[in-house]
Amino acid sequence: MIRRSEILRSIDWITIIIYMMLVLFGWLIIYSAGYDEQTPNIFDIDKEYGKQFIWIIVSIILGIFIFISDYTIFTRFAYGTYGMFMLLLLAVLIFGKEVNGAKSWFGFGGVGIQPSEFAKFATTLALSKYLTEPNVKMDNVMTKVNSFIIISIPAVLILLQPDTGTVLVFLGFIFMMYREGLSGNILLFGLLSIILAIGTLLIKTSSVSVPFTDYKLEGLYAILLFLIILGGVLIAATQRFILPRFRKKLTFQIIGFTLMCLAFTSSVNYAFNDVLSPHQQTRINILLGLEQDPQGAGYNVLQSKTSIGSGGFFGKGYLNGTLTKFKYVPMQSTDFIFCTVGEEFGFIGSLVVVGLFMVLILRLVMLAERQRSSFARIFGYGAASIFFVHLAINIGMAVGLAPVIGIPLPFFSYGGSSLLGFTLLLFVFLKLDTERLAVLR
Repeated sequence: MIRRSEILRSIDWITIIIYMMLVLFGWLIIYSAGYDEQTPNIFDIDKEYGKQFIWIIVSIILGIFIFISDYTIFTRFAYGTYGMFMLLLLAVLIFGKEVNGAKSWFGFGGVGIQPSEFAKFATTLALSKYLTEPNVKMDNVMTKVNSFIIISIPAVLILLQPDTGTVLVFLGFIFMMYREGLSGNILLFGLLSIILAIGTLLIKTSSVSVPFTDYKLEGLYAILLFLIILGGVLIAATQRFILPRFRKKLTFQIIGFTLMCLAFTSSVNYAFNDVLSPHQQTRINILLGLEQDPQGAGYNVLQSKTSIGSGGFFGKGYLNGTLTKFKYVPMQSTDFIFCTVGEEFGFIGSLVVVGLFMVLILRLVMLAERQRSSFARIFGYGAASIFFVHLAINIGMAVGLAPVIGIPLPFFSYGGSSLLGFTLLLFVFLKLDTERLAVLR
């Protein structure tokens, strides 16, 4: 009895309240997105909102079970949990049910389970365990390599399904590793890579005139030529203005950087043309303004933006969203659930939802910083990173700032696997937080 009361006192109830607010609000939004005047019962299990209610009950039971369990099982069985879910990701490629062209689901009667949603939790667990092993330091090359392998295995298996959207979520682990000592140059390199990739895609189909001639270069070759010339200019400047003892080292660095840029530019072009499927290429081109397809690939985003914009400042009111009510927005209970928030609750309601998510993420960071256990701190940052990436990409899709890659908005999008996966991630960290005072510094 004493132990039980200690657990209740040590739980971070602020985070639990935020979680419950998001889950319940999300359930009401799912109900609104699928509202049918002929069957208005919110507990109707034949409807998505009825099924979601069952998943909410299961999630709450899961959270309670996590709190009453021994927290050491998460460290002791971190690698085992990771291995189990990797086997499930492999199995789903063979035995999985194909939905929308992807083998991402196990079907059990009328219930579908998506292992990739739980693989995020398992990867966070394994990476947290590895980075707290003796003699593992982030400034060590092998630490970076092994961390990359832990992240890459599930990412590759999920890419084979294929589920490109979920793969991008794994990039969020770089923020967790940065907190543990990963060089900021990696983040800078990532930012420059994104800029270079966008630049490549923007002018890959255009032509550039060569000065003083009638010759024109295709966009990609113009970029390659520019990089070669830029590298040559920088090397010449190095030889002219840099002290002799620094010239050789800096020259090799410039050559290496230029070659990397050339290789990266070529790989972006190859990946876009030969790896991405045609509909993915179209979505990216629409996002970059290279194509217009309002009745085809761009229809979802156009309708979503129209729906959000029509909500104005205060919205049309709950259950009064005309565009969502008449199903103008595809996937409005899953990938585009945020457009229902925007139409019915307007700018104010959208701001409240985003604000709740940001408070949750900042709360996780704050809790992570107060941990005595390195494992708990790293796991907390991993959870915060995953929530942040999901929030940024999903809302970015809804407002046309990110390509449509199909990832859920945590606690809002319809789906049992998604809700259970996020609940597992959050409640395991909160369980670790309840035990922080029992950990010796």
